[in-house]
Amino acid sequence: MICFLCSFKHLLKMAKIHNQFSLYLSLTLLIGLFSEPIVAQTTSNIKSLQSCKNENIQLSEISADNAVNKLLTISNWMINPEIVLANLIRTVGEQTIVAANTIPNPWPTIHERARLGKVPIIMYHDILPKKKVSFDVTVKQFEKHLELIKKNEVTPISLDQLIQHLRTGEPLPEKPIVLTFDDGYIGHYEIVYPLLKKYNYPAVFSVYTDKIEGKIVGRSTLSWSQLQEMAKNPLVTIASHSVTHPKDLTKLSDRELQAEIFKSKQILEKKLGIKIHYFTYPEGKYDERVSAWVKVAGYEAALTMKNNKNIFSNESKSLLAIDRFGQSGLKKAIAKTFGGLQLPPWKFGFDFTGQIIKNEITIQGVPLILISGGKPITIHADSRYQVKDIVAKHQAIAGVDGVFFSLEKLDSNEIIGPVFSQNTKKFVPGDSYDNDKLKNRPLVLISEDKVDFIPFHPKHHNTIKGIKAEMPNVTDAFVGAAFLVRNYQPQPPESFGKLFKFNEPRHRAFWGIHRSGQPIIGVSYQRVGSVKLGQLLAQVGFRDAVMLDSGASTSLVYEGKSLVRYTPRPVPHVVALVAPKLASKSTCFVTQH
Repeated sequence: MICFLCSFKHLLKMAKIHNQFSLYLSLTLLIGLFSEPIVAQTTSNIKSLQSCKNENIQLSEISADNAVNKLLTISNWMINPEIVLANLIRTVGEQTIVAANTIPNPWPTIHERARLGKVPIIMYHDILPKKKVSFDVTVKQFEKHLELIKKNEVTPISLDQLIQHLRTGEPLPEKPIVLTFDDGYIGHYEIVYPLLKKYNYPAVFSVYTDKIEGKIVGRSTLSWSQLQEMAKNPLVTIASHSVTHPKDLTKLSDRELQAEIFKSKQILEKKLGIKIHYFTYPEGKYDERVSAWVKVAGYEAALTMKNNKNIFSNESKSLLAIDRFGQSGLKKAIAKTFGGLQLPPWKFGFDFTGQIIKNEITIQGVPLILISGGKPITIHADSRYQVKDIVAKHQAIAGVDGVFFSLEKLDSNEIIGPVFSQNTKKFVPGDSYDNDKLKNRPLVLISEDKVDFIPFHPKHHNTIKGIKAEMPNVTDAFVGAAFLVRNYQPQPPESFGKLFKFNEPRHRAFWGIHRSGQPIIGVSYQRVGSVKLGQLLAQVGFRDAVMLDSGASTSLVYEGKSLVRYTPRPVPHVVALVAPKLASKSTCFVTQH
């Protein structure tokens, strides 16, 4: 309580300088420190720290670590309240950014992050023992399709899952696919439905009501009782396919459109006792007037198709015109399907515990290879080597070439600017001439649990003391080529200063922290300018991203294999990702302080 009163006194003094909103935030978070019963446990927890060893952390040590960290935080409030308040304001700013980016796009637009995926929707019609028309599929063919999906580890998802992905950009399973069946044939109940239950695959069935009611006679049809049974199964989504299945909705009057679009929804909802959220345009034909009536009717999305053209759902015009593949395009769909970056959602702080995975994506025609997860480290080698060899020697899972280096000697490991790597545990200051040119470029600071990207100042950051003034427990430090993304924002051309040919198309290497808090290293698979690269990385979801040595040095390695198509220049410095370890020395670090 004494600590609280001391800090409260500091905050009252600060109220003369800072506005009332900042004061409110400070008090709220300070009181939050005392919302847990940590005070009574402090004595016993600190005792457990005295036996700290470099072994797996025990629960008592973790508890002690938390208690001491909270006491250190309170102490910091007392000593430097203005710094803490600034950090609080920054945190609130980040929370605002996160909140803004987790809100779905205005309906019916498709979220820009969803554009990174390639989710195919496969369109089937009748499934029967023997084909009658070209787009029919036999039972044997359909069973082979399901086996092909299973063999290739593709995951059928529901239309609800897809729409959520398209609206928010949230990732789907790595290789997703949506199965749809149009027109309500008896084979959908007798053949498709049992097989879906066998494989546990969800699907969408689009039906037009006059067929179910026997008003349109022709091919086989489902009955209401069969459709009702199917609709009760969570694997099944029922979509409206109009009342009479007109060949071209765009040719109908507004009155006729209302009947086809509104009435079919009403009939299905009444007969099945469920809400109908989706519409499927008969023969895929629609225009703005038709989709406007679909919108007014209360549908959340609509499916279309184009003859002889397969289009991924993520490339669709909007949620009211979601494209599909014909069933003949299944093999292409399986080969290309991609559910978006396999990264967690937005997270405050950092996450160095994630699985290390590789993603290959193409944005605006630029292919990128991204490797995320694990813990970031740097490696300062004793000479120049291929990144593959440096990574292998230090048991890292992935690595990308690091910072600029001197080209005077072929075997030199001299870095441009100051460098500090945990493999050498040696700080090497930069040359004063080079340092002046590096002013305001990104100084990258890495510790066991966080990363900072701050502007480099030659006078302050060319000693280990100056580096530790910014981050006391720093393990790695270096000066990157340029900021590509800062605080979620791509950087404009003027931010690159006098960096040589920064916007010339080149193979580019980069690394940074994703919105999930996980580190990402990567390269562009084709030449691209720095400004555009920053825009692409912001779209991917980078919180901060820094350009590394690029051009001939650009190199990326994953699980022992080089991922570039050429032999890159040997380098002396690497940014690597290592598997997260269960053991940690952080408890001892707290004890020492």
